[in-house]
Amino acid sequence: MSVLYNLMDGFEGALTLMNLMWIIAGAVLGTLIGILPGLGNPAATLAILLPLTLRLPPATGLIMMAGIYHGAKFAGATTAILLNIPTETSSVVLCYDGHELAKQGRAGAAMGMSAISGFIASTIGVIGLTFAAPLAAKIAIDFGPPEFAMLMVFGLLLVVSMAGKSPIKGLISMLFGLLVACVGVDIFTGSERFTFGSINLYDGIEFLILTLGLFAISEVLINTGKKMKEAKPMDTPKRFRDYLPTWDDLRRSRLAILLGSIVGFFIGALPGGGSTIASFVSYALVKNTSKHPEKFGTGAIEGVAGPEAANNSESGGTMIPLLSLGLPGSASTTVMLAALLLYGIQPGPLLFTSHPEIVWPVIASLYLGTIVLLVLNLPMIPVWVQILRIPYWLLYPIILLLAVVGAYSVRGSIFDVWLLMGFSAFGYMMRRLEIPAAPMLMAFVLGPEAESSIRQSLMLSNNRLSIFIERPISAGIVAAILLLIAFAVYSRTKHRRRAMSAY
Repeated sequence: MSVLYNLMDGFEGALTLMNLMWIIAGAVLGTLIGILPGLGNPAATLAILLPLTLRLPPATGLIMMAGIYHGAKFAGATTAILLNIPTETSSVVLCYDGHELAKQGRAGAAMGMSAISGFIASTIGVIGLTFAAPLAAKIAIDFGPPEFAMLMVFGLLLVVSMAGKSPIKGLISMLFGLLVACVGVDIFTGSERFTFGSINLYDGIEFLILTLGLFAISEVLINTGKKMKEAKPMDTPKRFRDYLPTWDDLRRSRLAILLGSIVGFFIGALPGGGSTIASFVSYALVKNTSKHPEKFGTGAIEGVAGPEAANNSESGGTMIPLLSLGLPGSASTTVMLAALLLYGIQPGPLLFTSHPEIVWPVIASLYLGTIVLLVLNLPMIPVWVQILRIPYWLLYPIILLLAVVGAYSVRGSIFDVWLLMGFSAFGYMMRRLEIPAAPMLMAFVLGPEAESSIRQSLMLSNNRLSIFIERPISAGIVAAILLLIAFAVYSRTKHRRRAMSAY
């Protein structure tokens, strides 16, 4: 019962007029900055606005950061759904079904589902953070390099399984992503890999460059064959209620939201887990448990609800290692950790007893942030959707300009702009060959983490592969990997038998 009393005290502290004003300001600023290429991911948005939050009292400043965090996440979903431009890694999966819904004139329903599923998932995340924090923290402590290595491999296999009708093309795309991820200096040996003697490639290739090339500019290039002045903008609804999900959408998305919320919370509770893995695991789980998996990738509303639920419940889970262990679980919580330390607050097991006046209002603000987003953005969805009414001959040059500016802003290098052009041409070629781009992008994100964890594991075990099955959690993930492979083989075999019997 003391936990409930503490949570009620947290809501009492967070619901002051000043705190509410700052959480609203944080949500608005996070949304506005989050839609800009180069600044769209929540970590970058938090870092930009960190000096502003440090001028406030500790509890108020951290509450404002919660608003910024949620605002930036919603902005990432907005650009992915409307323009097929994911400004953060966890929004990539929304390009599968969210943008397809926008093409069908249901962008409002997709954005509304994003906000509603995020609200429900955040509620589940806060409940989990309040009551399951000790158990989740204990599991997080037991996660070492072998467990992370197998988790990353599991994530890569899920990426291939989501490739659609052709797993071979998904595998090809994933291998391209792993190859691009190898570019740079090896952090273990210091040797150069695929840099071709160019100092500009020592730090590797930036995620934003790859994203803008494979998604944003390739989308423009693939449509340049059409007569731009004759092409009609995407359809938008005429009535306000048509901008929101229908009751049937909500009914079909119930299981997706529940699964996404649970997956997001527990993956978020792992240091290094993050919303990227959570959103993709959730999407794969929702797709594989659906009665109509063939509809995913063509505009299934569940394909928006599941990942967005995972993306938002992750924010509750990721606070567990941050607050109870002092371990940031993602880039965003790394910025929050920096804020805590700059306030003179040391995260750890004693934080809940030494600074309850700060911890519990922050936990409550994670929930309040989604309420603020729901209240502010549901009425604004018709405004956001009007972007789709902009004629293509005007919209595409704007996208090109934003993409080039965003690429240059990452490191202030014209070399990155040339890389952008190269990946844009490569993305155009992939689209012409009907090779999905998302597996390449996710392999680019997960590949380095998988490599680092595998090499650390082998160093710990003197190059013994048995380390991956000697530890209980790691062995459990290996079993899940084998089951996933067996299920994929069985599904393909069953599909072929049905196709042959049809003839």
